Amino acid sequence: MLKEIKALWVVIRTILTIILIALLAIVGVQRISNNKMAVAGFRIFTVITESMTPKYKVGDAIFTKTINPSEIKVGDDITYLGTAESFKDKIVTHRVISIEKGEDGLYIFQTKGIANDEPDPKINETQIYGKVIYKIKTISYLNSVIGNLYGMYFAIFIPFGIIIFIEFIGYRNDKYDIEEENENKKRKNKEELKENEAKDKEDDEEENSKKSKNDELKEKRKNRRNKRREKRKNNR
Repeated sequence: MLKEIKALWVVIRTILTIILIALLAIVGVQRISNNKMAVAGFRIFTVITESMTPKYKVGDAIFTKTINPSEIKVGDDITYLGTAESFKDKIVTHRVISIEKGEDGLYIFQTKGIANDEPDPKINETQIYGKVIYKIKTISYLNSVIGNLYGMYFAIFIPFGIIIFIEFIGYRNDKYDIEEENENKKRKNKEELKENEAKDKEDDEEENSKKSKNDELKEKRKNRRNKRREKRKNNR
C-alpha cells in the first residue's frame, strides 16, 4: 500500500512540476518580449480593473490563446493592445460586441467592458493577443491574497519553490529509504550467513557422527574377525 501511495505522489509531483514550469516559461517569455511572444500561443495576464466584473475581478489571472481572427465571434472575450485615446499602449481584456471587415481585408472588432457604459475604440486583428480561454482560479485567489500587480508572478514562483522543497525532501526520503533498504539487505545477508554457518556446522557434526559410527562399526567387525581367527586357531 505504501509503495502505491509513493508512486501516486511521484505522478502528482511530476504533473505539478510540469504545469509550474510551463507557467514560468509563459510568464518569462512574455516579460522578456514585452508580450510580443507567446509559448505555444498561450499568454497569461492579470486583470487590473473592474471593467469586466462580475466575470473577471481585479487580480484574476487569465489564460489567452492565439486564435485566427476569422474564428472570433461576438460574445468572445479577447485581450488586445490598445492604440487610441485612453486605451493607448494598454493591454485590455474586453468582450467583442461587433465584427466587420475593412477594405484592406483585416477584421475590425469593437469591444466593451461588461461593466462599462461605452464601447472601446475599434481595433483591428493585428492588435489582438488572443482569446480568453480560461481563468486560473488558484492563481486568482493567491493574487487576491497578495493584492498587487506582481501577485501572479509570486503566485507562480512560490508554489514552484514549494515544489523544489518537496522534491528535495522526496530526494532525502528516497535516499533514506535506499540506505534503509541497504541496511536491511546487509542484515538479511548476515542472518543468511549465520544460518548457513549453522547448517554447515550441523552437516559437519552429522558427517562426523556418521564417520564415528562407521569407525565404530569397522572396529566391531575387526574384533569379530579377530575372534573368529582366534577360535579357528584354537580348534586346530
